[in-house]
Amino acid sequence: MKKLMTICFALVLLTFGMAVAQDNMQNDNMKAEASKKAVQVTGTIGDDGKTFVSDTDSKSWTITDPDAVKGHEGHHVTLTQHVYADKNEVHVMSLKMAK
Repeated sequence: MKKLMTICFALVLLTFGMAVAQDNMQNDNMKAEASKKAVQVTGTIGDDGKTFVSDTDSKSWTITDPDAVKGHEGHHVTLTQHVYADKNEVHVMSLKMAK
């Protein structure tokens, strides 16, 4: 009887450990997905068309695809973009003139 209880206890611990490990991996994937979501930010395109300065914190970002903002140099716009904070870069998905 003691052997059976010991085996059951060991299986419960093993199952719990595997569940915790899978949960941690899922949370890591969710963090990665969150950074891939497009966000809307209002600011000004630089005169060179390669930088964007946001209105909220006056932070300057490098635009990875300057062709997407061509013709809007120096304009106040709202961008829908993917943000790469570790590189201080943005990838423009769409652009609208701000009011």
